Amino acid sequence: MSIDLPEPIADYFGADRINGDAVARCFTSNAVVKDEGHTYTGIDAIRKWQTEASAKYRYTAVRLASEKQGSTTVVTSRLTGTFPGSPVTLRYFFRLERGKISFLEIVP
Repeated sequence: MSIDLPEPIADYFGADRINGDAVARCFTSNAVVKDEGHTYTGIDAIRKWQTEASAKYRYTAVRLASEKQGSTTVVTSRLTGTFPGSPVTLRYFFRLERGKISFLEIVP
């Protein structure tokens, strides 16, 4: 299924299959990511978060829906892989700034 996404968000999901550096390039310099009860602030922390998650888990994601909630884009995705509770449906809450992601929260 093809979901129409703003370019920075589409770039994030494409980069997620590559590596932490590719993901980090999708974010502003002072961006914040919240995932699994942790908060990661800035490019270096985001790069490390993605690199460690990719090394720890193997997964595939299928985007199911996208909706706008004010200044936030919410993407619903189903992940299947080598992690506890697989498969899981996650919601990604994105905020954009100057053509990049400034905030991302991932919620089960």
